[in-house]
Amino acid sequence: MKTKLTLLALILLVVTVFFLADGHQLLTLDTLRDSLDTFHAWRDRQPLLVSGGFFLIYVAVTALSLPGAAVMTLAGGALFGLLWGVLLISFASTIGATLAFLVSRYLLRDWVQERFGARLKPINRGIEKEGGFYLFTLRLVPLFPFFLINLLMGLTPIRTFTFYWVSQVGMLAGTLVYVNAGTQLGQLQSVSGILSADLILSFALLGLFPLIARKGIGVVQRRRVYVDWTRPKSFDRNLIVIGAGAGGLVTSYIAAAVKAKVTLIEADSLGGDCLNTGCVPSKALIRSARLAQEMRTAERLGLESVQPRFSFKRVMQRVQEVIAQVEPHDSVERYTGLGVEVIQGYATLVDPWTVEIALNDGGSRRLSGRSIVLATGAAPVVPELPGIEQVDYVTSDTLWSRFAELDEAPKRLLVLGGGPIGCELAQAFARLGSQVSLVQRRDRVLPQEDEEVSALAAQSLRSSGVELLTGHTPVRCERDNESQQLVAAHRGEERAIPFDCMIVAAGRVARLSGYGLETLGIDTDRTIATNEFLETRYPHIYAVGDAAGPYQFTHVAAHQAWYAAVNGLFGHLKRFAVDYRVIPRTTFLDPEIATVGLTEQTALEQKVRYEVTRFDLDDLDRALTESATGGLIKVLTPPGSDRILGVTIVGEHAGDLLAEFVLAMKHGLGLNKILGTIHAYPTWAEGNKYAAGEWKKAHAPQCLLRWIERYHDRRRGRG
Repeated sequence: MKTKLTLLALILLVVTVFFLADGHQLLTLDTLRDSLDTFHAWRDRQPLLVSGGFFLIYVAVTALSLPGAAVMTLAGGALFGLLWGVLLISFASTIGATLAFLVSRYLLRDWVQERFGARLKPINRGIEKEGGFYLFTLRLVPLFPFFLINLLMGLTPIRTFTFYWVSQVGMLAGTLVYVNAGTQLGQLQSVSGILSADLILSFALLGLFPLIARKGIGVVQRRRVYVDWTRPKSFDRNLIVIGAGAGGLVTSYIAAAVKAKVTLIEADSLGGDCLNTGCVPSKALIRSARLAQEMRTAERLGLESVQPRFSFKRVMQRVQEVIAQVEPHDSVERYTGLGVEVIQGYATLVDPWTVEIALNDGGSRRLSGRSIVLATGAAPVVPELPGIEQVDYVTSDTLWSRFAELDEAPKRLLVLGGGPIGCELAQAFARLGSQVSLVQRRDRVLPQEDEEVSALAAQSLRSSGVELLTGHTPVRCERDNESQQLVAAHRGEERAIPFDCMIVAAGRVARLSGYGLETLGIDTDRTIATNEFLETRYPHIYAVGDAAGPYQFTHVAAHQAWYAAVNGLFGHLKRFAVDYRVIPRTTFLDPEIATVGLTEQTALEQKVRYEVTRFDLDDLDRALTESATGGLIKVLTPPGSDRILGVTIVGEHAGDLLAEFVLAMKHGLGLNKILGTIHAYPTWAEGNKYAAGEWKKAHAPQCLLRWIERYHDRRRGRG
């Protein structure tokens, strides 16, 4: 640490002396023009000495990230001509850049990685994989300040040798352009020489070079990727979409809306998991279960509590009826009417542009597309648990068909997994009469939420009759005649948990196999690898939704779909990077849990400074009228600022209440704006305003208020 501080102090001293001595004034274009004759005279008398001195000064300027490197490059052309100037500056700039890189790495990398390591993991992985190419791309486009590249690259895992040789090669083209401009500057004999064709061409190259370089990089990337493939001369479709979940449907809708010729391919039912086995059926079930619970607890509203009587089969029939009511929104007929060609079959990529479709009604068909979008979705994870295939288990996908004909809910139901899906289903089935045990490997349910929120969720589950077995690690499943059980380890001892049926809710994994991705060499490590534009290895093939990540939410898939459709159709003109800054999520327990942005847990993990503003719903009039006072609104802001970093809401309609904060965060509105917005009385949404009011109260200007108090005293004649 002492050595680092000494080095830092030395660098700061040199930089300070440089500016105090007006060194920055010497490295300007005007000074260069005024001193050309003098510099030429020095060069003619001592060419090697001047060349060596120029080289060392250039290295120092670059290593210390001082302003003036561009002017010195022009000066190199004016003093030494094109060939010698390029040779000197190419090596001087690379050596100086490498020194700056090493200093940054020595002084800052450990501190930065320790403080921001979690957020830098994706960048580090990218640098480790293709750091040389990223650096080469940046070096080719002088719009990126080179001194920043030097310093920032020092914070990454890129090897020093790789940094050196890539910088040497990558900066060569830019050095040529600048030195050539400098040679023309050195040939000026009069003011009229400014209008010479050579000089105009040289400076035009300075402006055009970034555009040319960017275009060239794109050409190089495409050639690298497509070298083994022959691109069709024409295409059957502008866009082919594989998968008709939320991501695929929205992508197709947008493409058809802008009159593109688009084909949507789906082997199963349109609407994907959300409509058929996920969001829609689970929320329909939750509503029935909630009413059953309200009947049992009607006394809290002044009514007589009763034990609900119902047919479980009829409840499950209603779930299917709800699906049928929503289904027309995602139907073949609707999308065909919108201008989308819908093909029902299984699609496989046979080359980067061609899809072979095994049709559901027999036969096959081939189509080529200028752009292709992969929206293949995800499937429930079934853990490799010994004996699991010998017991009765269902997943969030299969339970709807398996339970549809049951006259009663399973008597003893075991739910494996304490995430959102597991918690929602556990509470619903407990309220519908099952004896539910929820087994969770972690020490608490909903571990992605703050501890107090997890505790509220656990309290809600227990009050619904769910037995929570947290900290239990599944070991194996056992079956003996008609009895079946899960054996789990807890605090070093094994415990047998009997059940009649088990719901496996251990997460979801992207569907990646069977689509020809391996043949094309598309990276599929847990999800389909994409860049910020949702492009895969092939720039015209995109991925959205659960198959692409990083979030497994229906609304994120729909959000990504816009970017995939627009980039796929118009990316040759303008590309848009997908925006993940504000992603809300809701767990539909009773009460609901809704979150956007940072929680306290993630803020601590990322070492983000914050303060908490909290409003408890037991002080909200609407909550009191509905006897639903359990819950809170918690807002994270930077210290002293009303800018919203994150919000967590626990309570009735929490998912709906969150929308106001999502809008505020998306558009940079702070708590003061929410406080200044009229909210109807008495509504749940007033809780948002009261939370903003709590922040304002905590940040009231006390000194100013004391002066105002004195002012009022004087107005009453008491001052």
